[in-house]
Amino acid sequence: MHLTEEILTGVKCISKFTALILACSIPALVLSGCGSERADLENAYDIYDTSALYGLTESETNTEVKAFAQDLCIAGYENSDGKDLYTQVAEGAGLFNVATKTTGYAQNVHEKLYPASTTKILTAYIALKYGDLDETVTVSQEALEGLDPSSSVCGIQPGDQLTLEQLLYGLMMCSGNDAAEVIAETISGSSEAFAELMNQEARSLGAVDSHFVNPHGLPDESHYTSVYDLYLIFNAAVKNEKFVDLIHTKEYKAVYKDKDGQEVTQDWKNTNKYLSGEEETPKGVTVIGGKTGTTNAAGYCLVLLSENSKNEPIISIVLKADGRSDLYLLMSQLLSNFSN
Repeated sequence: MHLTEEILTGVKCISKFTALILACSIPALVLSGCGSERADLENAYDIYDTSALYGLTESETNTEVKAFAQDLCIAGYENSDGKDLYTQVAEGAGLFNVATKTTGYAQNVHEKLYPASTTKILTAYIALKYGDLDETVTVSQEALEGLDPSSSVCGIQPGDQLTLEQLLYGLMMCSGNDAAEVIAETISGSSEAFAELMNQEARSLGAVDSHFVNPHGLPDESHYTSVYDLYLIFNAAVKNEKFVDLIHTKEYKAVYKDKDGQEVTQDWKNTNKYLSGEEETPKGVTVIGGKTGTTNAAGYCLVLLSENSKNEPIISIVLKADGRSDLYLLMSQLLSNFSN
């Protein structure tokens, strides 16, 4: 089966929250109380809203709950045996086999961590879901205000006219924070409104350990996710063939008009070092693409879609690695040891 076709059949993964639902333990959690700050953070979402979302109200049926669970796989709190891995170089990691619907490796997969630019996976997912790729977008001054020009940008300027599709390439290939802000404004009118939509979409996918306040992932203490939540979001995103094309493209030439109507040409290159050939892909593995992310707070992050030697789609994630070389070292170890 072709990779995209297999992905489109659905990945089966189950979050800790769904496991709680199936165990009927939410009432026990509510009755026992949550006194610690950690417990408060873990239960930051409204109980009624999440109950309705997962089918626990009278308006939903047990059949619907089971159907939701059947499309997910279990990832608990217990860490996998990582004795053959350099696990100390990263805070969180996970590997998920799409075809066999199994979690091959789990390391702190429910711990709340900063996502850096892997946030843009959700931004792209939402843009593809609600936007028109052919729409011509004029970059506004407001969208770029307050954005640090020394951060990761694709180089667009106020008055530039690009299609939403071009902005998505700028977002996912060269990790443009400027593209993220313009996309957010295009879809929702403002970055703040887009962040609300991000949280709604994340929660609808079961990503209950996440909260987003911007479309790009620049540091904010209220902007966080987990390995498992990123898995759920990425899993939803790769069902879209255009998204897979975005993360698989190595180089892209963007041709558009500036505010004076003059033609601008930019060559954008993918930041994924497996695709660029700067990092060797493990034997028996074909890297399709993914998203990198780096800030001082988040460390070095990578979310990846690959195929193993059996042509089975694999999603692998490393968060908060202490260096770029260690990021790819651990990712390669995950793919070598747990993808087949």
